[in-house]
Amino acid sequence: MSKLLSFGRAAGNVGMTLGVAAAGAAVGFAAERYAVGRSLRGDDPYADEPLGTLRGAPFTMETDDGVQLHVEVDEPDGRPDLTVVFSHGYALNLDAWHFQRRDLRGQARLVFWDQRSHGRSSRAPNGSVSFPRLASDLAQVIDETVPKQGRLVLVGHSMGAMTMMALAQARPELFADRVAGIGLVATSHKNVDATLGIPGPAGRLAHRIAPGLLAALARQPDLIERGRRAGSDLGYVLTRRYSFVGQASPSLVAFTAQMNAATPIDVVAEFLPLFAANDQRNAVTALPPLPTLVIGAADDRLTPVEHSRELVNLLPRAEYVEVPDAGHMVLLERHEVVTSHLEKLIQRARNGRVRWWRRRKAR
Repeated sequence: MSKLLSFGRAAGNVGMTLGVAAAGAAVGFAAERYAVGRSLRGDDPYADEPLGTLRGAPFTMETDDGVQLHVEVDEPDGRPDLTVVFSHGYALNLDAWHFQRRDLRGQARLVFWDQRSHGRSSRAPNGSVSFPRLASDLAQVIDETVPKQGRLVLVGHSMGAMTMMALAQARPELFADRVAGIGLVATSHKNVDATLGIPGPAGRLAHRIAPGLLAALARQPDLIERGRRAGSDLGYVLTRRYSFVGQASPSLVAFTAQMNAATPIDVVAEFLPLFAANDQRNAVTALPPLPTLVIGAADDRLTPVEHSRELVNLLPRAEYVEVPDAGHMVLLERHEVVTSHLEKLIQRARNGRVRWWRRRKAR
């Protein structure tokens, strides 16, 4: 049994290391044991933040291929004139928007959902994972939870933003008629290489073997999950390295690692190939000139900031904010910057389409 556990731990560590590079700190290990007993808690500004505890009115909707999508809605006081739909990233769940949910409550009608096979949504049938399919899921969330009257703003992080771009290609009339604003956070419109930021031949090797290795690991899910649980400290360290920068809050890192760890290894393996094949250029260039916000994180190791800069060049009327000292989980790590610019996006959406744009670096 000890040899079995050792193999599971090693295999899980290898799978986590490669998968995490694709997009969204993908394969975390449970981080609870890392956080318990650490002396850093007293210096952590988020030690007492009730991360992941905010809840709204729950909805369950069934897709045409039988997936139960979990959706939550936060209604504002009074009659809402605008709805904001938030789409989370790879190996995360709707709780990743904790701070935006906390600070934007009451300003608009807020809709959060778990993508198929993530969070509280049910597992997708084999072979059903693609960006067109994820776009179809998002379209159903919009059709069933957003009032026909009133403005609509779409906000996505990482894979969630890629899902939004795919929706723009599948449902251009939705963006022409109903969408009043778009927020794209730490994402990419093109191929995301699984190289862990490793230059040269080693990085190219990681890119080639990651999908096959994860697929092989996924065929032994019980063994691998046991190894992931055994490697919680490593999961914490890798999540911090690839999703955060500097002296990141231990609570925020552990929270992210826990969301990663809740994503089964076979789900990680099934979604990973999406990012190497990602190509949303046609969808992006076809977007109408509506209020658009692009936020890039200067130290993002998973969807490099260069991708955000290139994305903005395809959206010449977009407002671009580049956040220094932030990694892929900028929505947590520099949440105040992300939220403040989303507030401005919501206001611009309320005021109608704009004829100006800005490029700035956040402070």
